Amino acid sequence: MQSWPSAALPTLPGRGPELRLYDTSDRQVRPVAAGPAATMYVCGITPYDATHLGHAATYLVFDLIQRVWLDLGHDVHYVQNITDVDDPLLERANRDGLDWRDLAAREVSLFRDDMAALRVLPPREYVAATEAVAEVVELVEKMLASGAAYVVDDPDYPDVYFRADATLQFGYESGYDRDTMLARFAECGGDPDRPGKTDQLDALLWRAARPGEPSWPSPFGPGRPGWHVECAAIALSRIRSGLDIQGGGSDLIFPHHEFTAAHAECVSGERRFARHYVHAGMIGLDGHKMSKSRGNLVLVSGLRAQGIEPSAIRLGLLAGHYRSDRDWGAGVLQAATARLHRWRSATALPAAPDAADAVARVRRYLADDLDTPKALAALDGWATDALEYGGHDAEAPQTVAAAVDALLGVDLHSPQR
Repeated sequence: MQSWPSAALPTLPGRGPELRLYDTSDRQVRPVAAGPAATMYVCGITPYDATHLGHAATYLVFDLIQRVWLDLGHDVHYVQNITDVDDPLLERANRDGLDWRDLAAREVSLFRDDMAALRVLPPREYVAATEAVAEVVELVEKMLASGAAYVVDDPDYPDVYFRADATLQFGYESGYDRDTMLARFAECGGDPDRPGKTDQLDALLWRAARPGEPSWPSPFGPGRPGWHVECAAIALSRIRSGLDIQGGGSDLIFPHHEFTAAHAECVSGERRFARHYVHAGMIGLDGHKMSKSRGNLVLVSGLRAQGIEPSAIRLGLLAGHYRSDRDWGAGVLQAATARLHRWRSATALPAAPDAADAVARVRRYLADDLDTPKALAALDGWATDALEYGGHDAEAPQTVAAAVDALLGVDLHSPQR
């Protein structure tokens, strides 16, 4: 699957501190021990609707991580998937009288346009689930052979399930108790009451073919991949186990990321699928989580159609800490637009105060669990000094503009649409 074009990335002099991030499984901020090649797998969209600000906020988090890593000199191997065959997509296609493949292609194209407009750096590999069916089949075969998976006794629909107890460490990522797991499992597409399962928490690996649904051949019968195994198969085939970061929104902690890790671990034998599990907070509107089911989405494409500059959208989302659940609204956008104009005015000056301290502080704050509120405040201080008191450094305006571009992904040279 083709990703989106990358904006040019300025190279900055000097070097900031190594990255530290909050790890969901350890419940603390700790160093990200990436080697020369830093690896990251991030769950992508299920393309049955347009990109909303919740999506944008999540992918900005991992864009910042990639930018910090590149600034530190790492070679970044970043993989993102697209769940382009799944129940929500098929249901929406049937509702609207569309071919599911056409719906997926339309929404993926819009997503790519939105990511390019927001200047999100693309992943190295952008992989659709439908491109990875062979890898899924191979992984499910291994789990069946080891006893980590089984086929339910159902002559009509012999689905394949993963045993939740296949790894001793199952549950370590979320830290949830069984009652919480069961509640989340039922809320997020799980089927705890499916007859024939050995445990209510066992997760679907391979859905046997149903009438009117797409399917692919396999040694255990025609069907299609389950949700969690798709990501495990793509990550293992592209990066292998032991990746530095597995990431996504906080709504994916359980069941999706817990099961993805368990699927990979039961095959690799490793204790942890990823060294860090990183999750972004939810974006709300009027005090409610922004979601398709609630119908309160603010679409990136809709804001762009209104003439809202993507750099202002970025700044509005970066104004809150990435792990915090936070609201979007007119006030957030107004503040971000004013900040963008102020920074542009300051970097357009012929000379300004020395920029070295401001750039060093931005690097330091981003390295400390992506503290964007402090990073933005540091740049606000420099811009205020430049606009109110002037300065004598003719290179400072462009130094700051390059740093804002490289580290925060905001273009201060010209308005975008």
